Amino acid sequence: MNINLDVHSPAARQAGALASLYGLQHHGLTDLRTVYWNLPTSALYEEAVFRSEGQVCHLGPFAVNTGKHTARAAADKFVVREQTTEEHVWWGQYNRPFNPESYSGLHARLCGYLQGRDVFVQDVWAGADPDHRLAVRVVCQRAWHALFTRTMLAKNTTRDQAAHHVPDFTLIVAPGFKANPMADGTRSETFIVLNFRQKVGIIGNSGYAGEIKKAVFTVLNYLLPIDGVMPMHCSANVGDDGGVAVFFGLSGTGKTTLSADPKRRLIGDDEHGWGMNGVFNFEDGSYAKVIRLSPESEPQIYACTRRFGTVLENVVFDPVTRRLDLNDDRMTENTRAAYPLDYIENAVAERRAGHAKHIVFLTCDASGVMPPISRLSPDQAIYHFISGYTSKIAGTEIGLGTEPEITFSACFGGPFMVHHPYVYAELLKKKMTQHGAQCWLVNTGWTGGPFGIGKRISIRHTRALLDAALHGQLDDVPYRKDTVFGFDVPEACPGVPSEILDPANTWGNKQEYYNRYDALAARYLENFKLFASGCPPEVLKAGPKRING
Repeated sequence: MNINLDVHSPAARQAGALASLYGLQHHGLTDLRTVYWNLPTSALYEEAVFRSEGQVCHLGPFAVNTGKHTARAAADKFVVREQTTEEHVWWGQYNRPFNPESYSGLHARLCGYLQGRDVFVQDVWAGADPDHRLAVRVVCQRAWHALFTRTMLAKNTTRDQAAHHVPDFTLIVAPGFKANPMADGTRSETFIVLNFRQKVGIIGNSGYAGEIKKAVFTVLNYLLPIDGVMPMHCSANVGDDGGVAVFFGLSGTGKTTLSADPKRRLIGDDEHGWGMNGVFNFEDGSYAKVIRLSPESEPQIYACTRRFGTVLENVVFDPVTRRLDLNDDRMTENTRAAYPLDYIENAVAERRAGHAKHIVFLTCDASGVMPPISRLSPDQAIYHFISGYTSKIAGTEIGLGTEPEITFSACFGGPFMVHHPYVYAELLKKKMTQHGAQCWLVNTGWTGGPFGIGKRISIRHTRALLDAALHGQLDDVPYRKDTVFGFDVPEACPGVPSEILDPANTWGNKQEYYNRYDALAARYLENFKLFASGCPPEVLKAGPKRING
């Protein structure tokens, strides 16, 4: 039933057809109005339209406005601090401790808020490797959040599987519910609180669906290292020879774009694990940034924005024709499309492949001094992995302006790392050594000067460099030792002008270039002091050497 009109909603009669025997009362949810269990995509479309949650656009994508939150509320994320998490969690900027008593009160008020309301439940799976997958339940106030969840994670395929789904972790998502900071201990009315002991997470006062996706990722980042599996904030693809490449990087650095290579098969665009059986996707969909998306440069992702089953967040469209304008950033720079991975023509159906042969760190260098590609030794790889140097791109988090913000994000995904960064670094080094993986540092940021003076490195050149690296064409070219970082920089690459391989050549004033590079080295060294006590000497020696110091 619609909450305002005395008429049945489109799927009301089928609401319980795919219900799990493990009911919502186990999560403290009782006296609900109607529970819509595991509705398929078409039914969720109907329910979302019926409830005026969004609109169907030209050729079928479902467009929504997420409200005031158009990015992750990173400062409002908490982890409940209790006996089981005390020694495991890397407490600090990204894992803010939350009092168990405060959590109990906030959870109880959230459950009370949902009483008498409709909810949409999706019982899904995170992880394509059956040895390491996580049974997830997402309870949503809004139908389109259930649609997003169903798009992004693997589904049960039979009624029996749905009936016997018992979640390992449950998220309760209520964008209409606001916390009381004074009473609840939150920073604001918005909250994302994960309770690993009770295996429940609660999200309130945010309509941004990325919070659901990253909450699940954070849970996996906590659980999998305990079993020796490396969780990775990366995209991944595989060549015809079976060689897997993984691409680490924050949002906006090119993980999605560069992994969607028509010459290689896509495993996934954002979140993966590396276990005993190889690399596997955590997800069943892609969540791509689509602002100013080009049909020429990114035809596969562009085509997904014109398909039924795609969820568009904050994309502007003509209200009459319902045609999209991907160039319009009036709502946010962080416009997004969530679509099934099947929509990418060359995606790997199994969502997994063998062990990685190439590790690629994508850094968006806003200072314009890093080479477009460099080859790293194992110890240099660990140093740069722990450092996670990049620039946050406008729109991906609340509070970012129009200019990139230079940052160091441990493991190229600090906000989602629950353990200390060296826990993940040790796992990566072990996997790289065991399987002989080569590591590359690729700058997708600026050259010829910093942001505002130089220009963004051509995606055509970046693709050519990556193609050469992944196909062995950089194995026998001459290299030079970088003055600051000591890694190997190729002096030639097929299809790429040799002068851009040395960024000093692209600056008008070389002295200014070296001053900037030295300043970046100083920032690296200062940042790494946070991790030095937990790292072996060989990793510390793999850092930069000051030019002026």
